[in-house]
Amino acid sequence: MAKVLVIEDNATNMTLAVFLLQSVGHTVLSATNAEAGLTLARSEQPELILMDIQLPGMDGLQATVLLKQDSATRAIPVIALTALAMKGDEERIRAAGCDGYIAKPMSYREFLASVAARLAAP
Repeated sequence: MAKVLVIEDNATNMTLAVFLLQSVGHTVLSATNAEAGLTLARSEQPELILMDIQLPGMDGLQATVLLKQDSATRAIPVIALTALAMKGDEERIRAAGCDGYIAKPMSYREFLASVAARLAAP
């Protein structure tokens, strides 16, 4: 299975994401802020990053822009995990470089299906 990095500051959301990913056999790395997530992405080269958008300090959109500008991490797909579900939010999130979008609260089936689809994409 894949190595997945979850960048999420909410402990409950992190626990749920890690549990779901591990339940289907993925190796999970975790970070509670963007700076730690960027460091892990560069050093561990995960196959997928799940990025909370509303993080303390540097937000997930800023972190995604930095990931996509870095030749070492630009090819890693990033799926946004966010409670931002207003009109225009998904477009803004994709414009920052996110390759996918999962709205919170998330359905575990939708979550796992989105992760599987992104990992299977060329």
